[in-house]
Amino acid sequence: MRGSTTGRPLMAALDLLGRRWALRVLWELRDGPLGPRALLARCDGLSSSVLYERLRELESAGLLARSSEGSYELTPIGGSLSTAIEPLDRWSREWAEVES
Repeated sequence: MRGSTTGRPLMAALDLLGRRWALRVLWELRDGPLGPRALLARCDGLSSSVLYERLRELESAGLLARSSEGSYELTPIGGSLSTAIEPLDRWSREWAEVES
């Protein structure tokens, strides 16, 4: 199992997605390809060094791919992550309404 010392896919996925900015980068790519500058602009506070580290990790994990023009896009398995986290997105919006 890629990135897992336990052989448990969920633990490997949580480790990867729990890295700072990883989910945000994937979330920003959900509507289509973006270049590194556009990603930096959408992720206020993200440094370019951390961005490139996350892009390498996520590409290595097969969740995104780089085009010949230099932009990044979700792979089919990376895109399916959006479907997997949509319920969490809905829940978080309900939670935000309760908290305000």
